[in-house]
Amino acid sequence: MKDINEKQPKNKFQWFLTVIFIPLLFAVFVGLIVAQVAGVNVFEKAKDLSGKLPFVSSQANKTSEKSLKEYENKIIDLQAEIENKDAELTQLQTKIDNQDSEKKQLLLEQKRLEDQIDELRQMQEQNKKAFTEIVRTYDSMSPKNAAPIILNMKDEEALKILSNLKSETLAKIMEKMPADRAAKYTELLSSKTN
Repeated sequence: MKDINEKQPKNKFQWFLTVIFIPLLFAVFVGLIVAQVAGVNVFEKAKDLSGKLPFVSSQANKTSEKSLKEYENKIIDLQAEIENKDAELTQLQTKIDNQDSEKKQLLLEQKRLEDQIDELRQMQEQNKKAFTEIVRTYDSMSPKNAAPIILNMKDEEALKILSNLKSETLAKIMEKMPADRAAKYTELLSSKTN
């Protein structure tokens, strides 16, 4: 009896494969070939049909809505990042422009200061020449005439002239000065050389 019961499930399974499953597979295969030859996109039709089925279409819609929202969020994030980068670039360009203009201003200021220095050097050279002429004048003057003029000058100016005179001329001019003023100028001259 065991042999008979064991054969029946095999027979039912064999019967199912040979009568239903294999012919159904063959029919689907032939249908796909015919549809392909006829120019029908079978996969597109299957997608449309699956969209009409209630449980499959809602699942597909949820998935597509979720992925669409994810893509939209990513697009928004990327656009915000692009705008931030553009703003940073604008700020950096403004900073570069400001530094360039500041550099130009500094170069102009440097040029102006260099011109001013040259002008001051020329004035200094002219003043040196004029002073040298004044010292030569006092060198060539008689001590009798030079002493009273020097006595009427301010101490700084007189000291400046006296310190640049030749020692012979200085001695002769000091002889013509009153003793107290000559002593004062001598003291000032000695402190200046120390």
